[in-house]
Amino acid sequence: MERAIVHMDLDTFFVSCERLGNAQLHGIPLIIGGGDRGVVASCSYEARRFGVRSAMPIKMALAMCPQARVIKGDMELYSKMSSLVTEVIEERSPLTEKASIDEFYLDITGMDRFHGSYRWTSELAQAVTRETGLPISFALSVNKTVSKIGTGEAKPTGRLEIPTDNVRPFLNPLSIKKIPMVGDATFALLSRIGIRTIQTLSEMPAPVLQQMVGKNGIEIWKKANGIDTSPVEPYTERKSISTEHTFGQDTIDIPMLRALLSGMVEKLAYQLRSEQWLASTVTVKIRYSNFDTETKQCRIPYTSCDHALARHVKELFEKLYQRRMRLRLVGLRFSGLVRGTYQINLFEDTEEMLSLYQAMDRIKNRFGPDAVARCAGAQLKTRP
Repeated sequence: MERAIVHMDLDTFFVSCERLGNAQLHGIPLIIGGGDRGVVASCSYEARRFGVRSAMPIKMALAMCPQARVIKGDMELYSKMSSLVTEVIEERSPLTEKASIDEFYLDITGMDRFHGSYRWTSELAQAVTRETGLPISFALSVNKTVSKIGTGEAKPTGRLEIPTDNVRPFLNPLSIKKIPMVGDATFALLSRIGIRTIQTLSEMPAPVLQQMVGKNGIEIWKKANGIDTSPVEPYTERKSISTEHTFGQDTIDIPMLRALLSGMVEKLAYQLRSEQWLASTVTVKIRYSNFDTETKQCRIPYTSCDHALARHVKELFEKLYQRRMRLRLVGLRFSGLVRGTYQINLFEDTEEMLSLYQAMDRIKNRFGPDAVARCAGAQLKTRP
């Protein structure tokens, strides 16, 4: 049976949430961000016409569009509205995957036997807007990749169906930048040898592409050819992420304990960003050599930034570890999670700090989570 996969994406989600409660924001250039040294978390289509884009420094955005109104943003509101949309979709969809705070994949294979797939999806999109007030776009096709690219082409508030025999004609003229996994560096590399459209990329030998761009080359080639067998994963909301370390020998080595906690923070923060979560509660756990176990936690502004989380972890550890007995275990948990991306929590940080996080994450994505680390938390290894 031919698959029927839907990608649904809420249009300028943060902007749409803000406009729900303030009619004066409709029709004007709007930037969600904050602080002179902050970055754009989201922007309206009116601002995009001036060249404003997400992750752009606020100063640059206002230079391009000085009449834009800047709003700091409310992650609590965005998380609440995302949950409402999720409820509407899950009530009706046979299989839902929540890919981020504002996008969803649905597997409705077989739905056309009883109810036209495109008609059913259109009615679902109407239900989302009717019950939440938020505009949403979608594309229906044979797999995740084609559907996601289709939604991007359908926006704003568009609807698109791409049947099997139209997949290649649809993809071929598009820029290779439309392919998931093709970032700025890969685009620049391929552009230098004249590969700018998906059709040209799809006709390139897969082994050659792999040799050029690394282990992701085969996957990029498959996507360029409209091939994607990845399933729609049933959606379950994560409550927390955590890690623990039990020592082979009980220890009282304070510098080592601090370095270990720093490394734990970095790994969990990278996981938060990879899965598009923001944490609002930090918990530190210690277990003494006599098996007494103690924990301490605190609430924090939503974030997934190493340096912000590390500061709270260090403070909690200093307050918690008072008995000066040897420890057999330390643990760390981030909870109170909401969907979101880490840029929105860098409003008061520099553009250089944002670039550092993005660069480190790209290295980890390509070479593994241990490929690069902060010196404070690095576990240095020597060759025998």
